[in-house]
Amino acid sequence: MKRFALGAIGVVVAAGVTVAALAAEHRQGYLTPGEFDVTTVLEPAPRPGDPRYETDRAIFRATRVLKDTPRWQMATDDAQTSVKYLLKDYSCAVGVQLTPENAPALVKVVMHAGSDTGRETHGAKEHYKRQRPFVIDHGPICQPESALYDEQAGRMSYDYPSGHTTWGWTWALILTAIAPDRAQQILERGRAYGDSRFICGAHNESAVEAGFQSASATMALVSTKPAYRADLAAAKAELDRLRSGGAPKAQGCAAEADLIAQRVMPKLPEAR
Repeated sequence: MKRFALGAIGVVVAAGVTVAALAAEHRQGYLTPGEFDVTTVLEPAPRPGDPRYETDRAIFRATRVLKDTPRWQMATDDAQTSVKYLLKDYSCAVGVQLTPENAPALVKVVMHAGSDTGRETHGAKEHYKRQRPFVIDHGPICQPESALYDEQAGRMSYDYPSGHTTWGWTWALILTAIAPDRAQQILERGRAYGDSRFICGAHNESAVEAGFQSASATMALVSTKPAYRADLAAAKAELDRLRSGGAPKAQGCAAEADLIAQRVMPKLPEAR
C-alpha cells in the first residue's frame, strides 16, 4: 500500500475518506507556518532516568493483559484515522449517525484545523524523538508495527506527542463547540480515543497526555481566526439540521458507553 503522512499521523489509503486525501485540499489550515510552536508549551518528553519514563514503561507492561478484551478491540478500531471512522466514532457522543455525505461542513472545518494541530504535533515528535513503547519493551500491540513505520525516514515513527490523540481531540474540541449540550459525551469519547493509544501499546501514556495538550494549545489559537469561526458556524448549522431529524439516531451506543466508562489506568507497583 502507498503511505502518506499528515503531520503526526501516518495514514494507509483504504476505503473511505482518509486524512491524507483531504489534507491535499486543506493543507494550509487556519494558521500560518511559524505562527505557533507547541514545543514551548509541552513538557519535555520523558528520558531515561526520569520517573515519568519508568512510569510509561510500567503502564505499557501492565496494560498488555488487555489483549483480546473488548477494550482492546475498541483500541484496534480507534487506530483507524480516516474521516469515515472518526465520524462513526463520535456519532454516539453527538446522538446522530454522522457520515462524510451528511456532514461535509464538519469535515471541512476539522480537516483545516487538523492540518494545524497535526503539523504542531509532528514538529514536536521530530523535536523530542521519543521512542515508542514496544521499541523499548517487548509486548503485543493492537495494530501492525508496519503501520507505524516511517518509510521516508527509514525508521519507526516517533512517540511523543501521540498524533492519533491529537487528531481525535481536535474532533472532540470542534464538536463540543458546535454541540455544547453534548460536551460531556463528546469529551469522554475523545478521552477514550486517546486512551486507546496506550491500551493499544502504540504510544506511551505520556504521549497521549501530550497529544491532548498539543491539540488543545493549538486549537486555542485556531479558535481566534475569523475563517475558522465562519467554517465552525457552517458546521454548527449543518449539525443542528442533522440533530433536528436530518439523520438517523446512532446505534450501539450503550455498549460503547460501557467501554468508555472503563478507566483502564493500571495499578502500578509501589515505589520502594
